[in-house]
Amino acid sequence: MIFIIAEIGVNHNGDLKLAKKLIDKACESGVDAVKFQTYNPDKCTSKNLEKAKYQTLNTNNKETLYDMTKKYRLNKFDHIEIINYCNKKNIKCIFSPFDLESIDLLNDLGINIFKIPSGEITNLPYLEKISKLNKRIILSTGMSNLEEIGEALKILKSNGNNDIVVLHCNTEYPTPIEDVNLSAMNTIKETFNIDVGYSDHTLGIEVPIAAVAMGAKVIEKHFTLDKSMEGPDHKASLEPQELKEMVKSIRNIEKAIGNGIKAPSPSEKKNISIVRKSIVANKEIKKGDILTEENISVKRPAGGISPMKWYDILGTIATKDYKEDDLI
Repeated sequence: MIFIIAEIGVNHNGDLKLAKKLIDKACESGVDAVKFQTYNPDKCTSKNLEKAKYQTLNTNNKETLYDMTKKYRLNKFDHIEIINYCNKKNIKCIFSPFDLESIDLLNDLGINIFKIPSGEITNLPYLEKISKLNKRIILSTGMSNLEEIGEALKILKSNGNNDIVVLHCNTEYPTPIEDVNLSAMNTIKETFNIDVGYSDHTLGIEVPIAAVAMGAKVIEKHFTLDKSMEGPDHKASLEPQELKEMVKSIRNIEKAIGNGIKAPSPSEKKNISIVRKSIVANKEIKKGDILTEENISVKRPAGGISPMKWYDILGTIATKDYKEDDLI
């Protein structure tokens, strides 16, 4: 079954009530998990760093990245409340840690799925720390090449952990369609013989649906209550109805992919006798007549001699009388 993650990220805007509303709507959509971001700005961001261009589109242009992330930070007690609320709603709760301290916090809180964000794929101490926890790992690969992915996987597997899914990703918000490069997802799969998925930042729902059709095992998509809200990621996120439509479409595609065995399906077996054909009398035939191309032909229904036996029947002698359209 495709594992679908509604990425809330910082779309809660630092408000627990909003976080819970997002969890409620995610549950209604049918996703498997919600995901938040865990970080200590003092541990992961320089104080004078400017925000990325996309982050300035719907936020205070004068604040630094440090100031913005500090505003949206969840503390330990916020995490506990969110985890408890997710347990109550029977939905998996995932976090992306952005620093070593946050890894420890999530481990202490019993989180068993760690989502590594794209920006940490070249962070050796970070990867080593996660590798020692024996957790399920979901690794995003935005901005990276195959060599960097290979190095990260080598570190993550160094302590015997092979429970890893690698997500193809593009970190532009929103991602231009021409930069998606979904084929790279299967390049990762073939190169490292590993399960793959897709973390999507495009507008709309077409690309994650296509990713499922191409073999994605995990889909992650940003989610908000309202795209017009202030915050860095709202504009490139899905609203509740869109998320619901994406999940519905993915579940349909999942069913349509099937088991790969080419054989008549249960629903079409009843049509075989009507749609396929048999060898029939083309006109009245008397016992003893030679069966020729003039007195036999191929018509529906099936149930008689298959037309694949055509040359076996031609030139043989009729053993009984036939009326027009009788099965031979």
